[in-house]
Amino acid sequence: MDKRVKAPAELLLICVIFINSLGVQFMTKSGFGISAISSVPYVFSRVFTSVSFGGWNYVFQSMLVLTLVIASRKFTPSYIVSFLVGIGFGKMVDVHSLWLCYLPALFYLKVIYFILGMLILSFGICIANSCGLPIIPTDMFPRDFSKIIDKKYKCVKTAFDLFCLISTVLLSLCFIGKIEGIGIGTVICALFTGKIVSAFQAKFEKRFIVYRAITTKRTTKHAVC
Repeated sequence: MDKRVKAPAELLLICVIFINSLGVQFMTKSGFGISAISSVPYVFSRVFTSVSFGGWNYVFQSMLVLTLVIASRKFTPSYIVSFLVGIGFGKMVDVHSLWLCYLPALFYLKVIYFILGMLILSFGICIANSCGLPIIPTDMFPRDFSKIIDKKYKCVKTAFDLFCLISTVLLSLCFIGKIEGIGIGTVICALFTGKIVSAFQAKFEKRFIVYRAITTKRTTKHAVC
């Protein structure tokens, strides 16, 4: 008898919005550099301050969805839903910033913030991959693109993070004259987030069965290795 816990995909999707945005803001609070994916909209928020960090996420996510449409040569309703989920993510990014700004900024605490942020974000991506529903475009892109090009998820995820990292450096130098949002923490995330997500995924699938509460059907598993 399967002893794994049943988890509704719809609830997991809501958790993803909360968890991923929290992870991003913890890394921002650490000052060691945010995740490579979030660094691109972050740079634009530093240049064009009339739009919030969360707001620039909408723009970046739209570009990712458009890329998937072009690469797959098809347009599905899930892409629209994913973008709407991305709006919720952007809103939560701004919400978390309101209370995280009150946390102390001592050096050893910043180290803790970074570690927490990286682990929280990786776990959120793991849940996003498992829920089988339209998810945040920044999480959906490496998942779906890996299927389009028939490559391992962790390899595509790492390559995508490195691409964002390089793009942020170039954008920072062009618009600001110095590198913003990038630090040793960003490099660490770019190199290891994919591997951490894969480790979380293996543990998650041993303990949980994901199903759709609305249709009462289990979701399709997504390969991560």
